[in-house]
Amino acid sequence: MAAPRRRPPSRTVLLDRAIETFPIFRLSDSSDDTAVAYVTPDGGRWRVLPTPGERLPGTFDQDVFVELMRRFQEAGAPADGTLSFTLHAFLRAMGRRVDGRTYEQLRAALGRLERTVLESDGAWIDAATQTRPHARFTLLSAVAIDRRRFTDRDQLALFPALASNEPGDARVVLAHQLRDNIAAGYVSTLNAQKYTALSSPVARRLYRLLEAERAGGIGPSWLLTLEQLAERLPLTQRFPSHLQRVLQPAHEMLLAGGLIRAARFLQDGRLWSVEYRF
Repeated sequence: MAAPRRRPPSRTVLLDRAIETFPIFRLSDSSDDTAVAYVTPDGGRWRVLPTPGERLPGTFDQDVFVELMRRFQEAGAPADGTLSFTLHAFLRAMGRRVDGRTYEQLRAALGRLERTVLESDGAWIDAATQTRPHARFTLLSAVAIDRRRFTDRDQLALFPALASNEPGDARVVLAHQLRDNIAAGYVSTLNAQKYTALSSPVARRLYRLLEAERAGGIGPSWLLTLEQLAERLPLTQRFPSHLQRVLQPAHEMLLAGGLIRAARFLQDGRLWSVEYRF
């Protein structure tokens, strides 16, 4: 009897479009623990609040989140939002080196995704009710990591030096706010391979934002000021020349990957803007 064929990894990542348009992840892995704040054009307020003593989610956390959402899609979008995996397999799927350091990075990232609070007052949309309620939630509602595999627990006691490097088994639950919006079809879609091929965290975040805007029916092009884009990504740079230096390499990656048709900076007096063509 032939062995069952293994299903190929999903290339599709469905994301909650309601949160993709807002800043969540810092585009560096610095120790910055200052809350992210964003005000929408119609006065809605969005904040990202780190746990006291912890930094905000960063570039690694962004990639962990996208891989979680890919696995959610691959698993058939389980109704309870539960995903189970080994840290080893997860890191391999992300294309990361597997060692003690990256295990700890992944544990820390999952913890931040569970503890960092997203707060919305008239900004985030509940797609099922088409309302913008006051809401406070985290991307993951639960995280449990068993550092030692049950079958090896007796043996690991003999090798205490290896305990911290044990891959472990993880079980996480995606927040129902994300799952509900995805179930309601309020989504943007990424190609997992194209996302991974982008070597810049800025390019990866820009890809996520552009796909969310395109899914929202923005049209064949999108024009916004550099200041507005910096708030949405978010970027800490504020001078137009500095922002252009950060964005230009990301634009080149998106163009090379066939993800946009064109990107150009425009100047009107002292006001700088950027235009994307899909």
